[in-house]
Amino acid sequence: MKIAPLIDAIKEAENEGHNIEYRLIHTGQHYDRNMSGSFFEQLGIPEPDANLGAGSGTHAEQTATIMVGYEKLLMEVPSDLCLVVGDVTSTMACAITAQKMHIPVAHVEAGIRSGDWAMPEEINRMVTDSITNYFFTTSEIANENLKKSGVEDDRIFYVGNTMIDTLLKHRSGFIQPDIWNEIGLQEQEYLVMTLHRPANVDEKNTLKYLMDEIVRNSRDLQLVFPVHPRTSKILHEMGINHPRLHMIDPLGYLEFNYLVERARAVITDSGGITEETTVMGVPCMTLRDNTERFETITVGTNELLGTDPKSIQPALDKLFAGEWKKGKIPDLWDGKTSDRIVKHLLQLSG
Repeated sequence: MKIAPLIDAIKEAENEGHNIEYRLIHTGQHYDRNMSGSFFEQLGIPEPDANLGAGSGTHAEQTATIMVGYEKLLMEVPSDLCLVVGDVTSTMACAITAQKMHIPVAHVEAGIRSGDWAMPEEINRMVTDSITNYFFTTSEIANENLKKSGVEDDRIFYVGNTMIDTLLKHRSGFIQPDIWNEIGLQEQEYLVMTLHRPANVDEKNTLKYLMDEIVRNSRDLQLVFPVHPRTSKILHEMGINHPRLHMIDPLGYLEFNYLVERARAVITDSGGITEETTVMGVPCMTLRDNTERFETITVGTNELLGTDPKSIQPALDKLFAGEWKKGKIPDLWDGKTSDRIVKHLLQLSG
């Protein structure tokens, strides 16, 4: 979602005669087809030039596999710049490897912080930004985070959000998923749920309490829950079910956002979804104690509920009373972020 618009912008710059080329490296960290392969097809991303095949494993195992594979690739064919996106293990591993081979690093979505060191993503962000040369940011908050850590102004480029480039490009092409007709969904008459963070799903009693509160306080709305693989196993072990609760397989990007755009609200613990709901004007309830995307709260439609299940009832009551904030779209989330990034890359290359 973050890479696709960058590839489009690079190709456009090439067509305009600029001297810029790219090589797409798939680390293989996200190996489930519904959560990786279909995204390539739906978003028009070309076949990767290399796949490092990292697969599953512990954080250390994934990091090591990616670093070994990426180092070998760079030794065979070096690049002038390593561009990494987001905050996954691949982001950190490739940044470290490139720097050790004296290849500068550019980080897209740099500077965001949750302040929660228990999140693997927070460690990835901090390590990556500590060795990054060029920082492409989504918000003024991210800019300030970087400046506080000692990054010079001339290495920070406030460009916006590439995920929103993808969202706006594909919004008119969202696809109605099969579940829509299978259970007779209607606009504004259902909630979309996603849960995958360990704080919510690893402790069975906590997860059951969360699910019970959501079901109990969602009135007569249908609950559509595309279940992350790690959560599916736990839910089945616990035997959680309800006539209005529909646990389905993970959806493609276009199908999932079709549901989100038409939902009464979204209940999630994902960071990225809070950005998409903000742009689409959909109320969003985040079951986390912190967030790295503060602009979705201060500007957008998102509210941070925390991880206490008792927070669900007042939030849903507020929604049903028609008192949820409307929100607006943050600055530079306009679908042109990737173009700005490529323009900066061309200037940096001299």
